[in-house]
This record gives sequence, C-alpha cells and structure tokens, in this order.
Amino acid sequence: MSTNQERKKTSIGGSAVIEGVMMRGPHTSAMGVRRPDGTIDCSQWPSGLDHRPWYKTTPFVRGVFNFIDSMVSSYRCLMRSAEISGFAQEEEPSALEKKIEKALGDRAKGFFNVLVTVLGMALAIVLFAALPTALVGLLRRAVSSGFVLSLTEAVVKIAIFVAYIWLVALMPDIRRTFEYHGAEHKTIACYEAGEELTVENVKRHSRFHPRCGTSFILIVLIVSALVFSFVGWGSILTRVLLKLICLPIVIGIAYEIIKLAGRSDHPVMCAISQPGLWLQRLTTREPDAGQIECAIAAMLPCIPENAEEDRW
Repeated sequence: MSTNQERKKTSIGGSAVIEGVMMRGPHTSAMGVRRPDGTIDCSQWPSGLDHRPWYKTTPFVRGVFNFIDSMVSSYRCLMRSAEISGFAQEEEPSALEKKIEKALGDRAKGFFNVLVTVLGMALAIVLFAALPTALVGLLRRAVSSGFVLSLTEAVVKIAIFVAYIWLVALMPDIRRTFEYHGAEHKTIACYEAGEELTVENVKRHSRFHPRCGTSFILIVLIVSALVFSFVGWGSILTRVLLKLICLPIVIGIAYEIIKLAGRSDHPVMCAISQPGLWLQRLTTREPDAGQIECAIAAMLPCIPENAEEDRW
C-alpha cells in the first residue's frame, strides 16, 4: 500500500468480535481472529454489496434494511469468532444446556442462537422502550406538553444507555472487546490518512470515528425524541407498540445523518457527531499491538484495487 495515498473517507467499516475484528468492504468482507495458539485466523467472503436491491440504496428507506443486515452479519461473525478463539469452549455447559443439546442434537446451536437473539431484543425493548415510558409517564399529571415528555423520555433512554455501557465495560471480556473496537477504528483512520497499514502507523491514530455504531445508536435516541413526540401518551403498552411501529422511520432518518456525518467536515455535522465521539470513550479502548494486527489482517482483504470504489 502506497504511503503517499491521498487522504479520503472510506466506506469500509467493521465491528469488534471476540478476540478479533470484522471488516466489510465494497466487494469483500473479512475477519481476523486470534486463535488460542497465538496465530491469526483470517477468513474472507463476498460482501454482497455489488448488486443491492432498491430498498437498500434508496435514502430513508435503506436505513432499516441495512441496519438489520449489519446486525445479522455482526452476530454471525461474533458467534464464529467465539468458536475460532476458543471462547465458546471455555465454560462447561450447564445441566439445562446438556438436556437441550441431547434433545435437539445438531439443531441445538440454532436454538441457542435464536434464544439469545429473542432475549436480547426483549431486554432492549424493556430497557429502552418500556422502562423510559413508564418512568416519564409518572410526570404526565405535572407536564402537559407531549414534546417535553418525549424529550425527557429521550434523556432517560440516553442515561440508561450510558449507564448500561459503563456497567458492561467493567467486565474484563467486554473491555477486551472494546479494545478490539478501538483497533478497528484506528486501522480505518490510518487507511483514510493514506498511510501504510503497520502496527506503528495505526497506533498513532484516533480510536474515535464518526461512523461508529455507538454514534449511530445515540443519534437514533436523539431522533426518536422528535419522532415520538407525535406519538400520544395513552397507556404504556399503546405508546410502546406505537414506538416500535415508528422505529423504522427513526432508524431511516438516523442512518442518513450518520452517512452524512461520515463524509462531511462541515461544522454543523461535526457538532452533531461530537456527542457520539464522546460516548466512544466508553465503547472503545486503546488496543495493544496484537489487537491491531488482527484489525489490519481483516482490513487488507477489504481494500479494493480501484481506490474509488470504497470512497464514502
């Protein structure tokens, strides 16, 4: 890779996985995971971005579909990285898990994946939809403005989100994953600066990036305050259901904002990106050399031969 490449904003993005990093380029996706023996397992597969359907390219429509696609891809990589790194074999299965595996056989893995997904979605709905609505609903007798209630609800959701991240970051395994998250950002920043992807070069760059998923979630929470202000404050169940129905609209708007923030250096967009960059102080950590090596291993296969093809 040339060291005098011009600075640019790339469309290549990724996520941290267990003991590694996944990157997604315009043609190829790759994942670099540290094996138990210390070597790096680097797998590659087509990104599927060459011939996307209209609903994944149309502004304000594409957001929810690309978000779901990204979540599914990240989850699959997370599960695969657990197997490669040996993390999945570290704990002895519980008695219940053994019974399920005995009953379902080869289908047990799929069952556990679906169960984890459903429980995760249920937890997200309770923490970021039902709980804030229930808490703010206690103020309805004192506050008559629906917009003020919705704004307060958004503040509560952000507070819960920040507290949740802060708490999980105390877990050693999560903290290590956040270090790989930092390695991912720093590697992308090094590439965007036009520098050769070496450990020493990557170390010098920032671990904060405006196109981070953390920033996206924060923007979703802020946009939801505006959109959900049009949703009535009836019963808690009714409002939660209406919010879930409106969620694709929120995601669609937030997606366009994060795309614009990723390519623009305008002061307004920088101001919009700043809260997300602050929050990344919790979701990213400074990586070590070995973690950066995994990020570089995942990044290199994703870089297209034509430098224009990954321009953001």
